Amino acid sequence: MSSQLVQIGDLPGKGLPRPSTDGKTFYLETFGCQMNAHDSEKVAGLLVGRGYRRVSSYEEADLVFYNTCSIREKAAQKVFSRLGILKEDPGLKEKFIGVLGCVAQQEGEKIFQRAPHVNLVCGSASYHRLPEMLSEMEAGKKRVTGLSLDTDECFETEITRRDQPFRAYLTIIEGCDKSCAYCVVPMTRGPERSRPSDKVLEDCHRLVNEGYTEIQLLGQNVNSYRDPSPAGWSFAELLARVGEVDGLRRARFTTSHPRDFHPEIVEAIDTHPVLCDHVHLPVQSGSDRVLSRMRRDYTREEYLEKINCIRNAGRAISISTDLIVGFPGETREDFEQTLTLVDEVGYDSAFSFKYSPRPKTSALDLVDSVGEEEKTLRLGILQDRQRAIQLQRNATLIGRTFEVLAERRQKRDGQLTGHTSSHRVVNFSGGQELLGQYVDVRITSAGANSLVGEMVQNGSR
Repeated sequence: MSSQLVQIGDLPGKGLPRPSTDGKTFYLETFGCQMNAHDSEKVAGLLVGRGYRRVSSYEEADLVFYNTCSIREKAAQKVFSRLGILKEDPGLKEKFIGVLGCVAQQEGEKIFQRAPHVNLVCGSASYHRLPEMLSEMEAGKKRVTGLSLDTDECFETEITRRDQPFRAYLTIIEGCDKSCAYCVVPMTRGPERSRPSDKVLEDCHRLVNEGYTEIQLLGQNVNSYRDPSPAGWSFAELLARVGEVDGLRRARFTTSHPRDFHPEIVEAIDTHPVLCDHVHLPVQSGSDRVLSRMRRDYTREEYLEKINCIRNAGRAISISTDLIVGFPGETREDFEQTLTLVDEVGYDSAFSFKYSPRPKTSALDLVDSVGEEEKTLRLGILQDRQRAIQLQRNATLIGRTFEVLAERRQKRDGQLTGHTSSHRVVNFSGGQELLGQYVDVRITSAGANSLVGEMVQNGSR
């Protein structure tokens, strides 16, 4: 999934009573993708359910959790930086410290050696055991671990302390059965395991009844979903049923793997207006030689066939992607093929990164032949090319009107910010009372990363 720092706010979930301030407090910081963000919402729900109260700084917390990401080296380094800072806290002896998520699974008990003040190390595949592990800590056990990947569980909680009052994340599949050479997810998240379709739909109906109007279905490879219930639905069939949930305004999904992306998914989007007109389809490279070395299990031509399927849909569907530059053995010619692919597809947005070696991945056996300076150069060229494409594509939207979900108010200029169904960011003027409403906005100007517009109709429709 696309990795970006996600800070989880302090909003209680809808329908969730505020806990007593007499209980102990917790601080939870999250690094990584939407899956990590949602995991933190669920962990926060567990803590609230046990009487903990959330606070905004680690200094005032009795329990400090870092939910970590290890998909890139810098992301993994951040948690140890936080732990180093925490070590200087005068109240450290009175706190319980926990490292959760991918770095926890990757490093295991070595974290205790590197940061002896840590009390809990727990990978995401063991989150279903968190209540038990919390009890052990509360009973006085100084070091607790949850590192098993042998599980059929797809972590859910009865109480989820959701960060966004309008959009709800919903996990439908966890783990990964792919073997991409650069990726740590199979080692940190465990094998693919899907939730039964009836449970997914039950959650969708419940979320709508609680007032959420947009649901985002999540999975490391969300379109690899395999319904374990007798219904045996495919991902496309599940999508279609979600698109029929009464009262739901929008449904999204991320992240898709090209190998499991089929025309039936596009057909579902075409048929059900509730399903958002946006697909995130990571390609990573435009070179067949590099794709083979990455073990991506598709060729450039096969990927472009899927793109053509999306482009030929009855409704316009925006496309975003992930790209890696400087993978071991990537030549200048290979890199040029990535640039030509970007030109050919015309992505609406892209996350691009320099390759960094990750522990326990098969790419470690390859010679990291592209120097850091060259990686930086290639990344800059790629990002400049993609920025120009986005600027050009967004400019064509000036004068058009889109429905925008008003999601937050910017402190800097007081403007509202929200997303279109196609996942484009739109900034526009409006009052606080519009938050959570779907409003029509006419686009007046465009940048590479966002649009600016003026409201032409307000109120929920």
